[in-house]
Amino acid sequence: MIGEHSETGAFTFSKAIYLDPIPDRLFTIVPEDIPIKTYFKFLNKVIAHYDTLVPYALSEHLLVRANAWIIDSLQNTDYYRRKSRGDTLLVQPDAIIFHQGDTLFFPDSLTALTLSDKIRHTRIDVNIPEFRLRIFENDKELYAFPIRVGQNRVRYLAEAGREVDLRTKTGSGSVIRTNRYPVFTNPVDGKRFTHTKRDDGVTTLMPQIPWTEVELNGMRYGQMIHPTTNPETLERAYSNGCVGLGEADAWRFYYHSPLGTPVVFRYDLEVVSATGDTVLLPDIYKRGNKKQPVRAVIGVFP
Repeated sequence: MIGEHSETGAFTFSKAIYLDPIPDRLFTIVPEDIPIKTYFKFLNKVIAHYDTLVPYALSEHLLVRANAWIIDSLQNTDYYRRKSRGDTLLVQPDAIIFHQGDTLFFPDSLTALTLSDKIRHTRIDVNIPEFRLRIFENDKELYAFPIRVGQNRVRYLAEAGREVDLRTKTGSGSVIRTNRYPVFTNPVDGKRFTHTKRDDGVTTLMPQIPWTEVELNGMRYGQMIHPTTNPETLERAYSNGCVGLGEADAWRFYYHSPLGTPVVFRYDLEVVSATGDTVLLPDIYKRGNKKQPVRAVIGVFP
């Protein structure tokens, strides 16, 4: 094994090359505790340093998917998961994701190729009346998450400056933008807020979890896929048009939906249950077989 040390900014990285039939294997040792609030900045530094040292295009999603424990660690910052274990997390951005001495491995060429192929063949499926978001790899369902969707009503939203049909829109498209540092505003009055009241009545700082914007049928409606801090609202038509996920699920979704990931938002009332039975879902938007009207929306509405 050949070892090498180099420095980039405030971070010290280690490289190790194993002389075996597998292509060069690199790793870095985390030099200090890294909380969520600096997590993305740290990853950016690591990727910028090592991108020229690996024989493939290194990305955040590729690195994290090659170190699957990172997603588990991020999911375990979910307020409700932590509370079930006797730990009330009031300031999620301060939660430590990487501890000093943790090791991040860079995938060898074959692993990177395999992961890249998995990412390219991943798609997102949202069935609105079923309140489900599914992640597929080719035709294999990897995950199915409960969601909340837009209300069946028209409401004035300050961010749009007019009344808006809040029903979540349908269509096919792709992920076009992610926001890793979202700013939270009340879409009704446009006022910013920094804290949230949880289902148990406890007020905490808003968590820092990425938001994802999708484009459907060539249109941007302001529909985001993002976490909700109130899981009691899941499986309900509750939002202002966006799709809400639990905090833990939102992290896993984020790392399976990089830019360009295909998405489908559909309104199918007939679904097949786990036992193979055909189930007719409640028609939450009272659409029947009619096509849902679509109006362009400018802005981001949670």
